[in-house]
Amino acid sequence: MTRQGGLRLIGAVAIAALLLAGCSQRRPIDATSDASGADWPWYHGNPHGTHYSTLDQITTANVKGLKVAWTFDSGDAVGEGGNQSDMEGNPMIVRERLYFVSPKGRLFCLDAATGKRIWLFDPSFGDVIATKQRLRGVSYWSGGADERILFTFKGKLMAVDAVTGRLAAGFGHDGAVDLAEGLGRDPQSVSVGNVSPGVVYKDLIIMGSTGNTPGHIRAYDVRTGALKWTFHTIPQPGESGYGTWPKDAWKTAMGANAWSGLTLDPEHGLVFAPLASAGMGAKDFYGGDRTGDNLFGTSLVALDANTGKRVWHFQLVRHDVWDRDPPTPPTLITVKRGGKAIPAVAQTTKAGVVFILDRLTGQPLYPLKTLHPPMSDVPGEVTSATQVLPASPDPFARQQLTAGLLTNRTPEAHAAVARTFASLRSRGPFDPPSVEGTILLPGMDGGAEWGGAAYDPDTGVLYINANEMAWVLKVRKQPPKMAGASGEALYQNTCASCHGPDRKGSPPEFPSLIDVTRRLTAAQIDTQITRGGGRMPGFGQMPAADKAAIIGYLGNDPAQKVQKTAGESPSTDNDPYVFGGYNRFLDPDGYPAIAPPWGTLSALDVNTGRYVWKQPLGYYPELKDHATGSENYGGAVVTRGGVLFIAATVYDNQFRAFDKTTGKLLWQTTLPAAGIATPATYAVHGKQYVVIGAGGGKNAKGKPGGSIIAYSLGN
Repeated sequence: MTRQGGLRLIGAVAIAALLLAGCSQRRPIDATSDASGADWPWYHGNPHGTHYSTLDQITTANVKGLKVAWTFDSGDAVGEGGNQSDMEGNPMIVRERLYFVSPKGRLFCLDAATGKRIWLFDPSFGDVIATKQRLRGVSYWSGGADERILFTFKGKLMAVDAVTGRLAAGFGHDGAVDLAEGLGRDPQSVSVGNVSPGVVYKDLIIMGSTGNTPGHIRAYDVRTGALKWTFHTIPQPGESGYGTWPKDAWKTAMGANAWSGLTLDPEHGLVFAPLASAGMGAKDFYGGDRTGDNLFGTSLVALDANTGKRVWHFQLVRHDVWDRDPPTPPTLITVKRGGKAIPAVAQTTKAGVVFILDRLTGQPLYPLKTLHPPMSDVPGEVTSATQVLPASPDPFARQQLTAGLLTNRTPEAHAAVARTFASLRSRGPFDPPSVEGTILLPGMDGGAEWGGAAYDPDTGVLYINANEMAWVLKVRKQPPKMAGASGEALYQNTCASCHGPDRKGSPPEFPSLIDVTRRLTAAQIDTQITRGGGRMPGFGQMPAADKAAIIGYLGNDPAQKVQKTAGESPSTDNDPYVFGGYNRFLDPDGYPAIAPPWGTLSALDVNTGRYVWKQPLGYYPELKDHATGSENYGGAVVTRGGVLFIAATVYDNQFRAFDKTTGKLLWQTTLPAAGIATPATYAVHGKQYVVIGAGGGKNAKGKPGGSIIAYSLGN
């Protein structure tokens, strides 16, 4: 069957799908720029990314009456333990239809009132998917009678008819655009993916990316897939910022990509791109070959949505060697000051701080402080002599680990982490990576995470959930490359930087490859090497013989001795120092080495810069203390009914509702798997629903899932 001929519905009969989805559902979408209403038609609810809904049927008084309205299981849970899938998507609801992407990347359309499947689109066209295909949301566009869902799968941007579930005729090539093309590089030399949806502006879909690629922002015609404009995040000659890189870096450098998504201000025609580090992979932590500030790495950039021209930029970190890229699209807010309403943008960060800037100019609305951090003593590395952080608002996560902040969970745990701490550097924000090891607090998966902040435009309060754990950041001398083209040499020189020379990885983000040939076929491993996925770049130019040699090596006994010359992270060809791996600072029992809270939920008044309330979020079920907080991913939803909904927590599988004014817990329920996703709320026929994806993930001891669960008040 050809792809064109196979543009099929899977499951539901096409005629039934048309009847269910197309009849009497052409009501206008009820959404303003900073709020959603009956529909949830954008990633995070609305163009401004506020996670806010005007619905108020569910209130602080009746939320305790929420019951399961319906459950839909995609059947696409993948793997176990450290090799499991997750489900991070924020469901979209448009005209009584709910859209979500499963852990295997399949696009589902459900009846939003009943959870019954209307149609299913399989972007793999029947190929077996044995590894997770992470996508955090989809995009919606309509023009006349035409409605489209746009989403990504394995480096392709696809357009699907929102009513029928068929690929849109006339878009790209057979309904898809190859994102590796149009970057000014050989498409075979890059691997491009996307974990966050693009934003739709007029008849454009504006896209960021992730992967082993330059992170240019691109806009495509939503009808044809034609490329309309490009913003070079790694500046080319004559462009602003070119002088902040070595000469001709634009020809080879990777990174500076908007992996966490974009935010749109349709009223002013602006799109906001939070750009990642100027490095890529191991290059995040050693920048000896990219001297300078490296614009537009680790920056917030405002672009003209019509043309892609830069309007302003604000660099959050100069010459980033800490992987401090903004982890979430910014939130568009309004700051009231002196009787005036100032359009503003709030960018929460991994550093545990929030920058509040004028939306139209990029000027800070709260004072900044200039830091003079220690300079790097790693040969070849030249860190910036100055960095900036907000003087106000205060950080929402602790900034420096001291001996007084070490865990006291048990005397033995305290003694063990104290011994380790004494051997590490911990001099506060922007303490550079070192051979000895440097404490990074908050760590690489915190403070704020990709779920993003929720903003209540009625009260001016910004809600931020965060991780507050320490990691150890090391670099080490680059060992000699292993000679030869054996499978072992190829693995150690190409793969060991993330999966380790012993193949044990650092689950769940960097899975163990021990016994991988029992879990996946050789063809599936070959595809994964070629295309990449998640944080793994693709190696499209690797010869077939080399891939076969690596696969053969992975099938050998993992207990065999690993040659010492392989080192732990031989990842960059010419750098004298390389990244030493992803290492949480944990006690001997696997709990954070820092005293609680390990995860928090904070409410910040953006008009005063002061916190209204702050409290731990989540717990470890096996610990008696349920107020420790825990790692949490995915964001919150806040409503005019006075309720804040959030799941996010990794270990306790809870979905919670809080009083948005006081932070009081009003309701909670246990999900079948962790809900590390942002919920959505919507209404059908006058009934308000709250929906969350329960896919597990981030917990090597947890179980994966693939369910969508909707809650409503009792009948």
